[in-house]
Amino acid sequence: MARQAVAPYQFMKRYLITGASRGIGRAIAEKLAAEDVTLLLHGRDTVALAETRKTVGPCCAKVIPLIHDLATPEGVSDLVSEVGDDRLDLLVNNAGLAVVKPFTEITQIEWDQTLGVNVTAPFLLTQQFAATMRPGSSIVNILSIAAKIGFPNWSAYCMSKFALEGFFQSVREELRDHKIRVINIYPAATDTDIWSGIEGDWPRKKMISPNDVASAVAYALSRPADVALESVTLSNLTGNL
Repeated sequence: MARQAVAPYQFMKRYLITGASRGIGRAIAEKLAAEDVTLLLHGRDTVALAETRKTVGPCCAKVIPLIHDLATPEGVSDLVSEVGDDRLDLLVNNAGLAVVKPFTEITQIEWDQTLGVNVTAPFLLTQQFAATMRPGSSIVNILSIAAKIGFPNWSAYCMSKFALEGFFQSVREELRDHKIRVINIYPAATDTDIWSGIEGDWPRKKMISPNDVASAVAYALSRPADVALESVTLSNLTGNL
């Protein structure tokens, strides 16, 4: 009788999810919570992260909140130190920052913060944790359709997502021989709190939900060990915004 392939995530025990306070990060934490899993949940909003912890805590072996600002290398370094030496089985690079304005109005501080959170932090975290990951582990990156298409007034955000797209395409090939999967998720506009801070009348009912994205992540992770679902694009059937 042929041996049935086993989904890699069934062996995973230790997951780090950045940007888990709310939105997509929280939905992913809820979707992946399991009784034999330790969830390391990063966020900047102490109250919101506590809500995520309260939701997933009863379903997990352990939940560790990590309150750090990923906009600076020092904040990333502090997060790495708190995660400790035990290896990760899953890294989810989800934390993100969106500056939405004409490129002529973007300040140097806003540009640097976008690079820090959206590009440098995933680079540093992946560099740090991939080195100790065992075969069958995964790195999931929540990118965006803005990693493939430019949108007016979203230049800083698109720049950061295009940068991650190129970086992780290369990292994927470097890690392939180590049997570590690099999975890029490209959601269209997703109904999260990010839109509350962006000027304009956005049709949030047309947007996909954080749970839709989380379900795609869980499905990609559930593929057999010799199958890599490397790129997943999600959009509303009515089209992108």
